[in-house]
Amino acid sequence: MSFPFSAVLFDLDGTLVDSASDITTAVNRMLAEEGLEPVDEALVRSWIGDGTAVLLDTALQHAGSTRSAAELLPRFMEHYGDSLLLGPRVYPGVAETLAELERRGVPMAVCTNKPEPFVAPLLEHLGLDDYFDAVVAAGTLPERKPHPRPLLHLAEQLQAPPHACLMVGDSETDYLAARAAGMPVVLVSWGYARSFNLREADALAVIDRAEDLLDLPVPAAP
Repeated sequence: MSFPFSAVLFDLDGTLVDSASDITTAVNRMLAEEGLEPVDEALVRSWIGDGTAVLLDTALQHAGSTRSAAELLPRFMEHYGDSLLLGPRVYPGVAETLAELERRGVPMAVCTNKPEPFVAPLLEHLGLDDYFDAVVAAGTLPERKPHPRPLLHLAEQLQAPPHACLMVGDSETDYLAARAAGMPVVLVSWGYARSFNLREADALAVIDRAEDLLDLPVPAAP
């Protein structure tokens, strides 16, 4: 069975992988060093998706600190490097869906705002690295999502026009990047909690199971 897109770009955290527990550990280690109270994982989940600096600034503001992300970023990166592989998990059905897309000959890539040094070790640890032909992360390019450039760069690498690629993500950041790139977008319902209402967005679909990606309708011609 064929697939109605020439290539698929996937967000990472909240779409393919749940790494919120490890990110929470890193945040709390940083807060502890600052003499600040820890935060719970549910709260950290709502902060993930817009990049490390935004996550850190939000955590520090929540804790009542006047320190900035720029000041503490090197220490946080060390803590997250130490926490990266403690307990990440692949969402149900994701590995099987990637395997089927590979079987159908669909090129795939990862487009994430996670810092670049952490992406390859995480994918390798979880056994997902061989599915992807390219990766763009924070630091790969000057721009990051919701700027369209990361998506357009990957489309070029996969030798597919943007309108023939599909972006799959869990957040407004993914949605806005795809719209700016002229790329169809599917949103997943199992991602991190946030105020963005997935089902009110003009997405091609909102899916509740990874396997639902395999049965998408053929998109209208651009």
